[in-house]
Amino acid sequence: MEKVWLKSYPPGVPAEVDLNNCPTLIDLMDKSFREYSQRSLVDFLGRQISYGEIDRQSRAFGAWLQSVGLKPGARVAIMMPNVPQYVVALCAILRAGYVVVNVNPLYTPRELEHQLKDSGAEAIIVMEMFASTVEQVIAQTAVKHVVLASIGDMLGVKGIITNFLIRNVKKAVPAFNLPGAVKFNDAVASGSGKTLKMAMPKPEDLSFLQYTGGTTGVSKGAMLTHRNVAGNVLVSEAWLEPVLHTDKPIEQMKVVIALPLYHIFALVSCLWLGMRSGALCILIPNPRDFDAVVKALKPHKVNLFPAVNTLFNALALHPGFQTLDFSDLRISNGGGMAVQRAVADRWKALTGSPIVEGYGLTETTSGCTCNPVLSDKYTGTVGLPMPSTEVDIRDDAGKSVPIGEPGEICIRGP
Repeated sequence: MEKVWLKSYPPGVPAEVDLNNCPTLIDLMDKSFREYSQRSLVDFLGRQISYGEIDRQSRAFGAWLQSVGLKPGARVAIMMPNVPQYVVALCAILRAGYVVVNVNPLYTPRELEHQLKDSGAEAIIVMEMFASTVEQVIAQTAVKHVVLASIGDMLGVKGIITNFLIRNVKKAVPAFNLPGAVKFNDAVASGSGKTLKMAMPKPEDLSFLQYTGGTTGVSKGAMLTHRNVAGNVLVSEAWLEPVLHTDKPIEQMKVVIALPLYHIFALVSCLWLGMRSGALCILIPNPRDFDAVVKALKPHKVNLFPAVNTLFNALALHPGFQTLDFSDLRISNGGGMAVQRAVADRWKALTGSPIVEGYGLTETTSGCTCNPVLSDKYTGTVGLPMPSTEVDIRDDAGKSVPIGEPGEICIRGP
């Protein structure tokens, strides 16, 4: 097929990316852990945790998962908001040779039961305020191992105070009873005395069962391989190249992760892309708490700010947000829903950064089309197919239709 969109590519963006550079997510994370061990990987409630520390804790947690008898390829669920323990668990599950099943923490018992049964998850790492939901369905599932995390697990002394306030003042942890559940920090401590048998997956091996499609019936698990996710990271990196590597270099990229990590957009376009780049990922556990968002961002000049239309709008209207320093904001990436012109105009007037809108699916491992990152105005479109990606519009017989004619969107890429 003729790739007519290549004529509109900005300078420096390749038509294809070399997917041999990073064939699996194990390769991606190991390279980052080696090269950036002294850098901070996450900033959470004012505490920064290094690549080296996440490396150490994920090795220990992965060794603990192996020690409880999970076989290679076992499905392990994560039911947490944007917290450092999510990052540790994610890396541990993959390094130990298992498949990640991301779970929305706000699921009802019915939704959670469907996903755990459908995926065949044998273990779940859950934040304690959502443990009562797990208790209601665990007997109907294959889950044998439960790990309980608390918001303050990785905050040191501050974490003790944080947990006390959440449990006893805010009363945010409903009562639950999960006999045999292991605390997150206890699992890490136990695993630190064990040796992780590092998985050596092939690029075509499964890495995620990423659930989607709840609006068209029950949620379905998209089967994403190591190559799917790593490939999309490389594609996204190539697309951002014109703004990330300019005559004004960034010492360490700072990525805002306000979108939920259990969703494909934040998972790939924020966390994995950030880790690949040695970035600092600023974790926002509750983006609806706008005062907390402002407090988290105030110490930083952020460079990458992915969000959805409603979040861009709410933040731009918040008085505290208007006091932040956006002088080094290189890209505001909009997705997940259509970006409205009024919101895009308001955001650009405040930050100086246009919202660059894209389009993607869980099934395409996040973004597959995007506006050029050098765009300086609202287009109302989802842009161009990204590198190594083909988009065709076809009729009911599966034949390509002429440009400008409606049809079904067909997408192929890594």
